[in-house]
Amino acid sequence: MDEVVEQVATLCPTEKAGLDPERLHGLYARFGTQEGENLVCRAMEELAYRLGMADRLYEQADLAGMRKCTRALGAIAEQIGMSGLCRISADVVQCIDDGDAVALAATLARMARMGERSLYAVWDLQDLTV
Repeated sequence: MDEVVEQVATLCPTEKAGLDPERLHGLYARFGTQEGENLVCRAMEELAYRLGMADRLYEQADLAGMRKCTRALGAIAEQIGMSGLCRISADVVQCIDDGDAVALAATLARMARMGERSLYAVWDLQDLTV
């Protein structure tokens, strides 16, 4: 009898935050250092809230609410130069629209990872620019 060898591969997906530092510099130039910093901080708080809310809405199977939350998340991400997060949020919306539950679960997890990385990256970038 042939011996069956079972192996489990653990994937550790990594992806760069996908930031556009010029967008942040533009905000600071347009609104001034203090107001630009306030704007970015409020946007980051809102993004963190919406990332958590998208997850809660997913758990509640509220796809309409999740779609609305994720679209708003993408718009905020775009405003402060989080191009990667913006792109992935559009992918989440597409999965909802397509009714693809498997892709939605995977893409939502990707959005959470990217959101966390992006928030840290903007925070670090702010420390360098201010």
